[in-house]
Amino acid sequence: MLASVAGAHNYLVLCNALKNKNLRSMSLQKTEHESFWVDLRRASFEQGFLQAGDINTRFLHAGSADNPPLILLHGTGGHAECFTRNLAAHAEYFDTWAIDMIGHGWTDKPDYDYEIEHYVEHLKAVLDALGFQRAHISGESLGGWVAARFALKYPSAVERLALNTTGGATMFPEVMKKIKESTRVAVENPTWETVKARLEWLMADNNVVTADLIACRQAIYQQAGFLQALEHILVLQDPEVRLRNNLSDEQWSSISHETLVLWTSHDPTASDTVGQRLAELIPNSRYELMQGCGHWPQFEDPATFNKIHLDFLRGGENN
Repeated sequence: MLASVAGAHNYLVLCNALKNKNLRSMSLQKTEHESFWVDLRRASFEQGFLQAGDINTRFLHAGSADNPPLILLHGTGGHAECFTRNLAAHAEYFDTWAIDMIGHGWTDKPDYDYEIEHYVEHLKAVLDALGFQRAHISGESLGGWVAARFALKYPSAVERLALNTTGGATMFPEVMKKIKESTRVAVENPTWETVKARLEWLMADNNVVTADLIACRQAIYQQAGFLQALEHILVLQDPEVRLRNNLSDEQWSSISHETLVLWTSHDPTASDTVGQRLAELIPNSRYELMQGCGHWPQFEDPATFNKIHLDFLRGGENN
């Protein structure tokens, strides 16, 4: 059951956050304001909520129901806005849904630890709520981890699979520590500067971090109860928990779907050798390396990402 939000209360929160901030104090070297609204100007889109099982789930949606469905999944601590620069391009060919996963964004945050199985079942509930028996699934970071596990558990529900700087294959203590520490600092004291620093860590070029993106993430972190939800999110950065949720080589090799493994030259979470190895393990995979990007290539270089991603999802250059 869908409930569209015409007034877009969440975006009013963003506007107020921007209005109350002295933008002259920002270190972003921008001569023009870069807005989500500019990103979405070519798309007829909606923001709303759907009931996925017992989880009230926020989404951004663009595209016709006559087109094949595509679900976009964000990373740890993320939200649907990480795909604002991709919705319009993908909506031309796909019924495109970017969701806030369980515990994230403005989706419900139940009081238990979120391991990959919880994200997988939430995704299944989203597909069921939308009436999709099968969809393309594309995930960035944590979203890729969820997408891979989902493809193994519900293979008939997945058309093509895209893994963008995916999680689920590494155990780097220094990266896990950085994610925990930087995120906790930003959530415990969500100032413009702490939130900005958390986002800048993701990007190869700090100037990619826009005022809209900072304000959006700040508003999410300022929600009542988000500090508690954060600890449920960060459980996957605990070595013991992460180990039992990671995919084994055998499991990666068992993914039978046509799969895009996309990595970047400056990913702060893992080198491109990780992506190359996953592409070698997954039988029907295609490997792409994007230059000059960090952990959010879909946002950092949307033109290149959209071209690669759409070409893969549509089945090749001639389709």
